[in-house]
Amino acid sequence: MTEALAVRTIGLTKRFGRQTAVDRLELAVPQGAVFGFLGPNGSGKTTTIRMLLGLVAPTEGQAVVLGEEMPERLGNVLPRVGALVEGPAFYPFLSGEANLRRFDTADLKSPAATQGARVARALERVGLSHAAHKKVHAYSLGMKQRLGLAAALLVPRELLVLDEPTNGLDPQGTREVRSLIRSLADDGTTVFVSSHLLAEVEQICTHAAVLRAGQLVAQGPLDELRGAAQHRIEVRTPDLGVAADVLRKFGLKPEPAGSGSIVAEADGAPPAEDIVAALVRAGARVRGFSAGAASLEERFVELTGEGFDVAE
Repeated sequence: MTEALAVRTIGLTKRFGRQTAVDRLELAVPQGAVFGFLGPNGSGKTTTIRMLLGLVAPTEGQAVVLGEEMPERLGNVLPRVGALVEGPAFYPFLSGEANLRRFDTADLKSPAATQGARVARALERVGLSHAAHKKVHAYSLGMKQRLGLAAALLVPRELLVLDEPTNGLDPQGTREVRSLIRSLADDGTTVFVSSHLLAEVEQICTHAAVLRAGQLVAQGPLDELRGAAQHRIEVRTPDLGVAADVLRKFGLKPEPAGSGSIVAEADGAPPAEDIVAALVRAGARVRGFSAGAASLEERFVELTGEGFDVAE
């Protein structure tokens, strides 16, 4: 059975003059997923999001959002999509509540009689009820980010597109947004998250895609992406020669990794208990041993050749 997709792109390409920002992109975002959209700065993430939202027309290819081709069906799609892209913009001398009322009034399908309830519910959901009547120019960056999320959540959405949703948030605010994203996904909303914070992606996303220089280098369920990386063994011992000989007997190629440790890459999950027992039998004094798949960060560095931030 074919998996239902909230977003699908076919050969999606965007060129600015001679520069290709997005090159034949083939995205597949399952319905109900929390989808991490990752890549170094300049890799084409924001341009892709603009094409998905109908803000920029592709040079070639197609973008299909919620079953409708964009930008041709923009009027049908956008009412079903909430978006927070490149930071929220508000009237600074109006309160948070007044700003949300203006956003809500712009939606011709939202009944005026229930506007107050919608605004109050959106503010409560992002933890801003206490600041509803405070002018936005007095909001912190994190509060403005939350207000942007509230604007995207004034009415139920089938798809939520978030560009760096935890930007400027303190640890508590970050946890709240993480919890909010999970609750939205539990309710059936597809959440598309563009981020450079791999620690956040690992905690909230079910699927991810990685861009490099405008090209897709990997996508799929997060566990598959993480599992595609090689396993890594590290042994900490003063008896490096003995330990290296033991690892070679298991078909591994140990290399020094700093004072008192050696590492080796394995194609599959290594028999950790057997290796430790063999080290002890050979007389190696084991001070530490670790074995497991490479981290998500290491996998993405492997794919892109560049690092990602792992914390704010």
